[in-house]
Amino acid sequence: MRSLRAFPLVVAFVVAGGCGGVAGGAPRAAEAPPVELHPEDVATIDGIINAYYDIVSGPAGEARPWARDRALYLSLPTFRFVSVVVKEGGAVEVSAMDHEQFAEWSDIHLVKEGFFEHEIHRTTQRVGNLVHVMSTYASRRTPDGPVTRQGVNSLDLVWDGKRWWIAASVWQDQAPDLPLPPEFLPPAK
Repeated sequence: MRSLRAFPLVVAFVVAGGCGGVAGGAPRAAEAPPVELHPEDVATIDGIINAYYDIVSGPAGEARPWARDRALYLSLPTFRFVSVVVKEGGAVEVSAMDHEQFAEWSDIHLVKEGFFEHEIHRTTQRVGNLVHVMSTYASRRTPDGPVTRQGVNSLDLVWDGKRWWIAASVWQDQAPDLPLPPEFLPPAK
């Protein structure tokens, strides 16, 4: 375990504006993008998972509520979204994006053609204030259209005594050589 003795110095440095506004550093508070907190989004595990899917979903041409999305994640602007893609032949490509890069990518790719993603199954492990969620998703271009892809979102959640935060977001789409394991699929009807 790392020592927390240096923590007050780090807080003082950040509060005083250390690294803010310099190339590669975090933006100063005055430059930070707006955050729009919806209390129902962060009150429960279901609430934060539902918001996670709701925010990225919408018809072609409709702006996504990125100010609402920013309220879900712990440690912005340093938070990273991680996408794991298995290419033809089995090569693995891992991409990490900060929130602004994720929003820009989503606006180009998801908003252009429409994108509706919803949870079809979930497994949850909890230890005190820490929760790990494996959330299986199905994506479509329209709400009732054919499924264009499925995969799993791996989300780490933290309860701070007042609200839930997403501390990590990693996803991987299903691929021809990488089917979803049965434990991540809804039970057969």
